Amino acid sequence: MCLTFAHFIKRPVTARVARFCLRDCPVHSRRDSHRSFTTSTASPTTVIMPPKRKASSTPNSREEAHPDETTAPTRPEVKLRRSSRRLTHKSYEEEEEKTREIQEKILGLNPEGDEEVGDEEMKKRRESAKEGVQSAIEGLARMERRLKTATKRQKQKIEESEFVVPPDLHKLNPFNPRPTRNSGSKIAGPLEKGNLRTLNKHTEGLDIDAGAGKDLETAGIVVPEELPDLPERGAARAPPVNSNYLPLPWKGRLGYACLNTYLRTAKPPVFSSRTCRMASIIDHRYPLQDPSQPEHHTKNRPDKAKDPLKELGQQFVQELGLANARDIVKMLRWNDKYGIKLFRLSSEMFPFASHQEHGYKLAPFASEVLAEAGKVAAEFGHRLTTHPGQFTQIASPRKEVVTAAIRDLEYHDELLSLLRLPDQQNRDAVVILHMGGTYGDKPATLDRFRDNYVKLPASIKARLVLENDDVAWSVHDLLPICEELNIPLVLDYHHHNIIFDASQCREGTLDISQPEIMNRIAATWTRKGITQKMHYSEPCAGAVTPRDRRKHSPRVATLPPCPPTMDLMIEAKDKEQAVFELMRTFKLPGFERINDVVPYEREDENRAVAKVQQKNKKKVGGLVGKKKKGVSTVAGDEVATQADEGGDSIKLKDDEQPGEVDSKGKEVSEEDFAMGGPDNRVYWPLGMEEWLKPRKREVKKGKVVMDDDDDAIPF
Repeated sequence: MCLTFAHFIKRPVTARVARFCLRDCPVHSRRDSHRSFTTSTASPTTVIMPPKRKASSTPNSREEAHPDETTAPTRPEVKLRRSSRRLTHKSYEEEEEKTREIQEKILGLNPEGDEEVGDEEMKKRRESAKEGVQSAIEGLARMERRLKTATKRQKQKIEESEFVVPPDLHKLNPFNPRPTRNSGSKIAGPLEKGNLRTLNKHTEGLDIDAGAGKDLETAGIVVPEELPDLPERGAARAPPVNSNYLPLPWKGRLGYACLNTYLRTAKPPVFSSRTCRMASIIDHRYPLQDPSQPEHHTKNRPDKAKDPLKELGQQFVQELGLANARDIVKMLRWNDKYGIKLFRLSSEMFPFASHQEHGYKLAPFASEVLAEAGKVAAEFGHRLTTHPGQFTQIASPRKEVVTAAIRDLEYHDELLSLLRLPDQQNRDAVVILHMGGTYGDKPATLDRFRDNYVKLPASIKARLVLENDDVAWSVHDLLPICEELNIPLVLDYHHHNIIFDASQCREGTLDISQPEIMNRIAATWTRKGITQKMHYSEPCAGAVTPRDRRKHSPRVATLPPCPPTMDLMIEAKDKEQAVFELMRTFKLPGFERINDVVPYEREDENRAVAKVQQKNKKKVGGLVGKKKKGVSTVAGDEVATQADEGGDSIKLKDDEQPGEVDSKGKEVSEEDFAMGGPDNRVYWPLGMEEWLKPRKREVKKGKVVMDDDDDAIPF
């Protein structure tokens, strides 16, 4: 864009617009940016350009192309300033008036600039402009939300790091108030890794003026050139020391968490973590286009032209929760058949139940369904527990986080209470919680936990137990407060191998399994009459750093050195298959009932009736054949007919008729559905989870399947 823009649109251009055009012009911005310009007072449509550096005898090309226009005068002796700050008030008003006229003409004239646009067209243009502004505002809001989310994640990574920043560190160095970690796993700024203890040591008794603007050396702090590294926690760390004890013969209960891989891949799937987005709840506040028909994602969607009702959105999310709760019964029966009597219920069973805006109580709409699940658990003697997420932290310094955490604990307590379990099973239905972050000060965090724990309802305190984590809190950090507040402690062996007190024990299962520490942990359970439970998992192969070692392996190779009567939760990616692996490895009770699945086939699901058609013969290149679903056959071969979805392929030979083939489908009773079939085929080898689903059809194009003694005929 350059100054010829004024001639092109045939509209008056003010000095301000001319400066803007000249600045953005890729041709003139370098050549003429240092020159000044002015406008003619006689004709507002003429823009006066400064002369070129060298005078030329040739006529100006612009004058030849537009002879009617006013010729640019010579350069005036006095130049107008670019700034309008020294213009008179009258001149400023005139310039603003011209600018408004230009804006009105741009909105009110057609591209030719001859006719004015009517009121309706003007209204449409203004509405379109408003929509554009609204869209831009929404885009900025989304950017702001993403920025806030990224900032929160960065803060969380800093809080989860192994560096403990003293709360008064900002007093020592005003130019780096809060050291943070960069991608190189170092503390950014003058305080490098491993220098915090040295800094505290050298600054004892020093009075540093925060406004002096001095660095550490000027302030009298001696910083060594070679900073000592923190204890190595990667591959070069001290080898773990594990126990050689195996709790055999096993008499306890093994379990897994939340999801059953075999049932999840069934058709229809069986699982208890169906969820939705908050936007879906809001959308379902609007009635369906046809309320008499079931909802369809394209044919019968919520009609936003109707008045919304909050009850409809709540009903939508509650129906998801009821579907999840109904599948619990099936999962418990499946577990009992294969000797699994410990199960963790999903916290997402009732989506957004503890949300501040979209939350709801489970009673009375879910009371009957949960009571049925509790009846089955009581019949089989299964233990059910829950484990809220990492964001449920009652020791947080933020009041809103604590309030949300208490709401979440109330939801889990109501969920377990509505199961109506017998007394002992009800006591054993615990809610497992992590302490959370340290927030730079462990003692202060423990004090906040004490204060907030006392305020919890009695029913929540009866179920709440603490677990050592893999970020900040070790067993030796939590055991004293558990003994003080009468809270059971769950020992997680995998977390202990990542976070442990090096002054008390070593990495591995040997030191943590010594009687003095085991007896103290067991006493936290017996005092409240709750059956003790532990967690066990292993890191993935090749994991070196603490962050990598946090990830659970698909399966575990051994049993921890726990008592043989322990309730042991196996926290592995393959869920129930990890339990089966242990049962097969150590010949635990029930291992003989577990058999391998047949790849891509399941005998415990319904199959629809296959459509069997009379084979049609068609000549292709002199040969008789048939092309169907990407595969063609010729005479003498079998002709495959494709079944409906869920059905099987039925093959007809040349001497067979459709009526001679058993084309009946298979119906499985509700009790036998997805239970492994008559041969109990429920185990899939490591890495072969795809065997649980039907094989994907591979359509080979370009060739006809021929007899062995014939050549392939390309299409």
